[in-house]
Amino acid sequence: MYLYNTLTGRKEEFTPVEPGRVRMYVCGPTTYNYIHLGNARPMVVFDTLRRYLEYRNYDVLYVQNFTDIDDKVINRAREEHQAPLVIAERYIEEFFKDADALNVKRATLYPRVSQHIDAIIAAIATLVERGFAYVADGDVYFEVEKFPAYGRLSKRTPGEMRAGARVEVNTSKRNPLDFALWKAACPGEPSWESPWGPGRPGWHIECSTMALKYLGPGFDIHGGGADLIFPHHENEIAQAEAQTGCPFARFWLHNGFITVNQEKMSKSKGNFFLVRDILKRFRPLAVRLYLLATHYRSPIDFDDSGLLAAERGLERLENTRRLLGEARCQLTGTGAESPVPARTSALAGRAEELRQEFISAMDDDFNTARALAALYDLAREINSYLNGTTTIDPAALRTAAITFEQLGGEVLGLFGQARQQVDDELLSGLMDLILQVRQEARQRRDWATADTIRDRLKELGIVLEDTPRGPRWKRS
Repeated sequence: MYLYNTLTGRKEEFTPVEPGRVRMYVCGPTTYNYIHLGNARPMVVFDTLRRYLEYRNYDVLYVQNFTDIDDKVINRAREEHQAPLVIAERYIEEFFKDADALNVKRATLYPRVSQHIDAIIAAIATLVERGFAYVADGDVYFEVEKFPAYGRLSKRTPGEMRAGARVEVNTSKRNPLDFALWKAACPGEPSWESPWGPGRPGWHIECSTMALKYLGPGFDIHGGGADLIFPHHENEIAQAEAQTGCPFARFWLHNGFITVNQEKMSKSKGNFFLVRDILKRFRPLAVRLYLLATHYRSPIDFDDSGLLAAERGLERLENTRRLLGEARCQLTGTGAESPVPARTSALAGRAEELRQEFISAMDDDFNTARALAALYDLAREINSYLNGTTTIDPAALRTAAITFEQLGGEVLGLFGQARQQVDDELLSGLMDLILQVRQEARQRRDWATADTIRDRLKELGIVLEDTPRGPRWKRS
């Protein structure tokens, strides 16, 4: 498996430090608003990477933080006249609603800044003691010039970093690039006691502290959006390595931006689309497919046409899944299927070939676009097989079905939402009953009733097909 490492600027072979186990940290949301599509992209991307690693039999320790103490949270709390942690808790709950809709698996751990104040204070104290940080009027700053490797991740010169850094005008800083580790308390803001007086953590120190606490130095993968490379991830590296003297993370993975008219989607620009608003118009798993249909490092310029294409692509996959379910149910009902090894057949052979193509794509810097192409090819092979034969090879069908579920469901996460499964099972049962009634009408030569059933179903978005093996239905 090869992954593009932002730190080195090239693809590198990925092998975890601990055989069979991957330690991964991904920056989570600042909990002051609902998530937008730009926030959703890293959620889906790194959830899928985690799923693929598990498919390859790695045990994954996956940590994603919540920033529940931040200027944005405090500002929203003032607007709504509530405590900042109350605001944060509300939007954490809303985050999980959107994550569940997109079929994002729960991380192993979701640490919060507010629950790690003691550890953050201890980390800052170590940096002060080692001469990498200084105290100024109750604030504590990291002194960038004391860390010569600063800029290694972002590949920026000091001049470029000064131009790009979002720093406050502050005369107590020794260098404009120095960044806050601890902020002195302000009236009306949450604060905690510290050796430097009451205050609260800066943004960057939280992630390095929690990553080191749960994963230790030199962990395998640190992920996030490309907008975090500088200054956030650059600062994380400086803090962590100055504190421990060890490499912080081995692989740095960053997903590309989602843009609107070629401009980065963000709340500050006002050009963002909330996930829950998008889900009012498009199915959640189609949104997930949309985010995976482009290589994770490439930008996505948002428009409805891509989501509409994803809807059609998901429908193709779901139709194949339905056909597989019908065929396997028929075989089970006749006792024809049994758990025996797959016999040599064209379908079983193609399923294995396409599984290898899928793996090859994912091993080549996590190329979900190519992996999806292999999954679509497998769907086409299955459809062709089921539509072209009246005698099914049970073992071959079982091999194809298992492969299809593993790649599309377990890895890409495009199947398997619990509520959707229940609804699909209910719909399938109702359709079986309707088809039985219609078939009995046809046997009585009651063509009017049979045609009425067909026409009414079509109006409801369900198309009937009469085939040599019996009637079939699909969503239009």
